Amino acid sequence: MRIRTTTAAVAALLAVTVVGCSGDKGSDSKAGAIKSTAPETSSAADNSVAAKDAGIPPEPTGAERSAVLEAIHDVNGNLTHDEDKAIDAARNQCSALEGGATNPDHVAAQRFSYDGVTLTDDDGSHINFGLRRTLCPES
Repeated sequence: MRIRTTTAAVAALLAVTVVGCSGDKGSDSKAGAIKSTAPETSSAADNSVAAKDAGIPPEPTGAERSAVLEAIHDVNGNLTHDEDKAIDAARNQCSALEGGATNPDHVAAQRFSYDGVTLTDDDGSHINFGLRRTLCPES
């Protein structure tokens, strides 16, 4: 008998809770609708403007891409096995160089230490020198 009473009390409590939670009378609320807090998607043009504002240059192509990859390869040949990853890291490093990073050599060493390659700050300095000559010259 105690089990039935406890079960009935729990069921009643759950029913009140469920009814209480669905009592939102917002103008756009529908039963079962989920409100999204995710930002609206932006266009490619908006993304390129945001990247430019962040100091990230456009993705290099042709001879410029080859020059960037060569500059990175000169520091460590293993960094260019995945060319797209190397280019992405280079573009992001330009952001650090343009943004006045406190220790850009260390940032470069950390950013390019991937796929089992660990770089030193001296290696980062060489990467920054190569990027300044190719992808992100000083303004």
